[in-house]
Amino acid sequence: MTDLTADTATTPGRRTPTQTVAGWQRRAPVLQIVALVVLFIYGSVDIPGFGDWLNVKSMLVLAALLALASLGQTLVLIIGGIDFSVPGFILMGAIVMTELFGPNGWPALPAILIAILIAAILGGSAGLICHTFRIQPLIVTLGMGGLAAGGALAWTDGKISGEVPTFLSTLTSTNETTFGFDVPPLVVITIVLAVLVGVILQRTSLGRRFYATGANPRAAAIIRVDTKKMWVGVFALSAVCSALVGILLAGFSGVDPSVGDPYLFQGLTAVIVGGTTIMGARGDYTHTVIGALILTVITTIFVGKDIDIATQQIIFGVLILLVVAMYGRGRRLRDRV
Repeated sequence: MTDLTADTATTPGRRTPTQTVAGWQRRAPVLQIVALVVLFIYGSVDIPGFGDWLNVKSMLVLAALLALASLGQTLVLIIGGIDFSVPGFILMGAIVMTELFGPNGWPALPAILIAILIAAILGGSAGLICHTFRIQPLIVTLGMGGLAAGGALAWTDGKISGEVPTFLSTLTSTNETTFGFDVPPLVVITIVLAVLVGVILQRTSLGRRFYATGANPRAAAIIRVDTKKMWVGVFALSAVCSALVGILLAGFSGVDPSVGDPYLFQGLTAVIVGGTTIMGARGDYTHTVIGALILTVITTIFVGKDIDIATQQIIFGVLILLVVAMYGRGRRLRDRV
């Protein structure tokens, strides 16, 4: 006899609230956006001046720099790698550009292009080595980042004395406007870039091949995706992104040997908190931008609460573990191939 009192939640076609939220989360970073709003409201209520537009602009610029530094890391993680060369290429980009522009008297554009070219060659080489010889990207990128940073420092004998073009300081300033609107130019550039990357990944054949490479490299090769070119291109792009962030940081805060150090851990945290997990071939750059905003708001709250750096690192570490555990229980990529 059929039990008419059975739980209707199990009826085919009906979804529980948890399943509904999970469905939303697969399509958009819903939980991350909610967390960002809650954190911002908390900071505005509890910390004087937190919600002032001047402070908001400062947070947006810092988040934009972090998001740009995390773009390459996002792409590398989605295809199944990891990039530990970020700090090295940031430092290299800053040193090469400022030294060529300053003491060597180069025009700004060629100086920037040389830094980009060096990053592309070294980053692409790292991707080629990893793919060809099946070496862990962690090891190769760590070495390549050390090569980039060490080479730049050796070139200057450890004495960084270059100059920064005026337009870079303008571009990264929190006091500048964009087309008359009181929004820093770097923030607008990051928004446009996020939209562009999202369209490419979600709406083009290149994006589908990219996700296929991360989801299953063997299957991707069978359907004639050149996974070697994908790895070389993605690692080259990651290195270029890091070098460009170094160039922007030179205009924002100057150059010193540790200018890129915070962006390795913070970049990984932003990517993971945003929803792109290691070896999972999930997430996209929009998630990373949201993750960068969350991380920046949390850091600003920590500063307002006078929480020391060691405690901040512990909290961020716990946050990464929680997010990875949560996404580890989810379903793997299934609809982007």
